[in-house]
Order: sequence, then structure tokens, then C-alpha cells
Amino acid sequence: MLLTLKRAVVVTVLLWIILAFGFTFVMVGLGQVFFPYQANGSIVTLKGRTIAARHVGQNFGNTLQYFWGRPSATVSLTTGKREPDNALNSGASNYGPTNALLLQDIRRRIHHYLNTTPGLSIHQIPVSLVASSGSGLDPDITVASALIQVPRVAKYTGLSQSRLRQLVLSKVLPPDLGLFGPARINVVLLNVALYQLLHPQSPAE
Repeated sequence: MLLTLKRAVVVTVLLWIILAFGFTFVMVGLGQVFFPYQANGSIVTLKGRTIAARHVGQNFGNTLQYFWGRPSATVSLTTGKREPDNALNSGASNYGPTNALLLQDIRRRIHHYLNTTPGLSIHQIPVSLVASSGSGLDPDITVASALIQVPRVAKYTGLSQSRLRQLVLSKVLPPDLGLFGPARINVVLLNVALYQLLHPQSPAE
């Protein structure tokens, strides 16, 4: 009995050390060697200041002169109220496809796009720009989703639409490994490039 108990304790302790510490240190080490940028938070800096994480969506929805990302339905941990792109509380709205609140949110977002973007028709608006993402922190949009915003950004920045299209196309990210997923635009990187264009004396890292 005591021998069996001793063996069980030893095995438990060994597995705890191997899985809790050994595996963790190995994975951290591999991440630092092969993927240091991602492992350290994919930090984006501007003028020496940390401004965002490349792989975490940011809320640009209150600025007409910048490109907008996927809608976010994340909420505050303290108040329970909506707080778009709250990285501490990733999640979706969990509304079903026929939920009245979901349809209300989508109509409101469509209305906002139509009211702020010159020449835009409802049929040009991708579903992904008016339906919130599953994580609430999606950092990317499709190329088409960025291009339809060009007229609005041009209106509020004074930049030409052709210059902005060039900027968008210069930031297209190919499918992962050339195979997985569509070409896409990282909204944070696109808006940093736009900021640099508007403020040429502000280099980003």
C-alpha cells in the first residue's frame, strides 16, 4: 500500500514538473527562437511609444479619417457594458441570426457606413464590416473591405483616392504560407502607414 502510494506521488510530481514547467519552458524557448515578434506580443510602436499589438484589433470606429476594422461586441469586465476591442474580455455577442438586437446592430452599422462614405451603396458593404467578429478582436479585414472605405478616408484627410488605394494595396498580406485564408489587410498597420502619410515627421517602428 505504501509502495503504491509512494509511486503515485512520485509519478504525479514528475508529471507536474514535466508538464507544468518543462513543457512551458520548451514552448517559450521555441517561441523566442523561431517567432520572437509574435511571442512578445507583436508590438507596434510609433515615435518610440507602444501603440498597439498587430494581432489584436483596435477601435478606430470613432475616427472618420482612419480605416475601420471588424465590429467588436466585447464588453467591459467591470461594468458589463459594451467596450469595443476590449482585449481583456474577448468574445462575441452570441446573438442568433434572427435575434432582433443583432439585426438592429447590423442596420445601425450599415446606416453609419452609408452616411459617412460618399457614393457607397448598401450592396457594396461586406457582411464582415457590419457583423461583429467571433473574438471581438479580429485585426484584419478583406482588401475589398478596405477599398470601399477609401472615399470616406479621402474626404476627411484630403488625400486623393488614388493615393489611398495605392496605400491599401501596398499593405495587402498574402494567405498564410501562400495557402491558408484570403489575402487581407491588417487595419492597425494600414492606419499606422496612413498616420505616417499624414505626419511625415513621425516614423514608426
